[in-house]
Amino acid sequence: MSMDVGGAKGGVKSDINVTPLVDVMLVLLIIMMLVAPMLQKGVDVRLPEADNAGDKPETQGQTVLAVTADRRFYVNSIQVSDTELLSKVQAALEEKKERIVLIKADTDAPYSAVMQIMDRLREAQIEDIGLITEKKTKPGEQAGGGE
Repeated sequence: MSMDVGGAKGGVKSDINVTPLVDVMLVLLIIMMLVAPMLQKGVDVRLPEADNAGDKPETQGQTVLAVTADRRFYVNSIQVSDTELLSKVQAALEEKKERIVLIKADTDAPYSAVMQIMDRLREAQIEDIGLITEKKTKPGEQAGGGE
């Protein structure tokens, strides 16, 4: 087998050099792999732990109401005031086929704030409410599943 190096016949080589293209594509792929998980993070809260917690639900298509330790409220990662909370939740639910609200409250959030939100949701005829928690880790286990 021989390889055509180009200039032996005096003509211009018209083949595309693919190596720089592959290098650029690999760099773009690595950037996307690093940035994509950061975009899906949502509101930073420390979730309470529970013994009987199931797997965390996929919140991508769900309506998630987050309560931080300092009583700030977020509907689908967008901060809202206390007065416009219910209208934003109802607006988010209009776009969804399931009227389920998942509450993601910080461990240090006041219990009264969480109960107040649940009462307001029930007054607005939203009965399907879920609480997102972390699964309790046994001594000696790593948090996060350990896979």
